[in-house]
Amino acid sequence: MKSFAEAARGFMPPDEGEALFRAASEVAVDGPLLEVGSYCGKSSVYIGAAAQTMGRVLFAIDHHRGSEENQAGWEHHEPGLVDQEIGKMDTLPIFRRTIHDAGLEGTVIAVVADSPTLGPVWTTPLAMLFIDGGHGEEPARRDFECWTPHVAIGGTLCIHDVFPDPADGGQAPYEQIYLPALEAGFDEVDQVGSLRILKRTA
Repeated sequence: MKSFAEAARGFMPPDEGEALFRAASEVAVDGPLLEVGSYCGKSSVYIGAAAQTMGRVLFAIDHHRGSEENQAGWEHHEPGLVDQEIGKMDTLPIFRRTIHDAGLEGTVIAVVADSPTLGPVWTTPLAMLFIDGGHGEEPARRDFECWTPHVAIGGTLCIHDVFPDPADGGQAPYEQIYLPALEAGFDEVDQVGSLRILKRTA
């Protein structure tokens, strides 16, 4: 398998990715791992590598049309990821190549779906949930409401781009996911950069 740096592409700093790998490696309850927001697969490689060593699977959920901040005119837009025939973002081919190059096709299961459509019909308890989806207030709130109830007691919740100080970044993951999680029976156990790692205790 290629190194993380060789196989992965995206916006996650290496120290946060390595913390994500450690958190995934240390899950202590039964069940699959799941991420909301895969983009081109960088976080999927970190979590998937851990899942592979444990004989588990990672469900990687993304509609692959890009979040608000990935669209034309926004800071994180990448014109090369636009399907020129339809004029829309399409990160699925890059994601699939990333997972292939990382040797994780038997571990990482791509689910091409909109998070709030899939979340309410999901029924399998999760050993770990990583949320890195849309960073607007409404998408973040929906991801929290749709997915955190599926985390098993003792399971892990990881949240990316948590910025308590508005000067550092957008507030939606902090206000709509992180703070509600603390009120909903999750305890913080680690933080690396903008990544927060919590355990479900109640």
